[in-house]
Amino acid sequence: MIEISVVVPIRNEAPSLKELYDELTETFRLWGRSYELIVVDDGSTDQSFSVLVKLQRFDARLRIVRLRRNFGKTPALSAAFAAARGQIIVTLDGDLQMDPRDIPRLVTKLESDHLDVVCGWRRQRKDAFLSRRLPSLIANRLISWATGVRLHDYGCSLQVFRAEIVQSMSLYGELHRFIPALASYQGVSIAEMEVNHRPRRYGQSHYGISRTIRVVLDLLTVKFLTGFVTRPLQIFGALGLATFLPGIAMMGYLAMTKIVASQPIGGRPLLWFGFLFVVAGVQFLTLGLLAELQTRIYHESQDKPTYVIREVCEAVLPVHAPEIPRESQVPSLDQSPLTTLEFQD
Repeated sequence: MIEISVVVPIRNEAPSLKELYDELTETFRLWGRSYELIVVDDGSTDQSFSVLVKLQRFDARLRIVRLRRNFGKTPALSAAFAAARGQIIVTLDGDLQMDPRDIPRLVTKLESDHLDVVCGWRRQRKDAFLSRRLPSLIANRLISWATGVRLHDYGCSLQVFRAEIVQSMSLYGELHRFIPALASYQGVSIAEMEVNHRPRRYGQSHYGISRTIRVVLDLLTVKFLTGFVTRPLQIFGALGLATFLPGIAMMGYLAMTKIVASQPIGGRPLLWFGFLFVVAGVQFLTLGLLAELQTRIYHESQDKPTYVIREVCEAVLPVHAPEIPRESQVPSLDQSPLTTLEFQD
């Protein structure tokens, strides 16, 4: 049985693959745990796939998943999660900035503390401040505030999950950085540990300040998925009432002004504002009702439950159930041996 699956999505990481493989192999050799290494080639245009094939000739624990083109990190991780056979899944980038020797510490914490997710924290990060650390700091604060899952480093690629947590997820777009937040929807226990972060030695990073804008857009999706995916009317209904009621109040005030005071209201801007608020409120409420219908169609058509069960505990019944005594055979409380017990100091 495979205990741990290490998944590594890569794209054009040929120079670092051999060194990464050696470090992972040495780490698990000293640790003594059974494992598999799943590398997803996300449309590399260099010699990455050739290097992986050469390594696989000498180690059957290395499994290669080659995508037809560059789909992105989130689809690459989804492919790796689907192929993983281990009870615990470890994610890791292929650029050698994360230290594979931290894996045993994170897995040990997951198992000893009975956790579901353990995330790495690059406290001493070896990256440029303006182009990498500042955008990451902003993104981490936004995600923690919006999702309620307080983590220092959502962007750390070194993370450990119980397999059933991530294999039940449907990941789209660029939601890989939100996996801990999405997992919290299942009621999981999450912790983080400081890990060693090393300077990048090969290639160039594809992340920068522009990623912060994408994070904000993806964060709206995550917030909806984790908070209102099964009750969309609550968010759209709240917006509808917040605009409909003020609109009704404006229109009512103008109606009283026209009827009681006999003042003209046709040229007043308040009339247009009131009309706009009423129409917007009705549209929001209608959109919420339509979203409720779509939510029910989505869950019922796929037989997708709205809950996640951690475990089911059942008592083991004997094969032959004992005969239930007749009422006359049931001893009274006065005859019960429990009433004759004497407690001594």
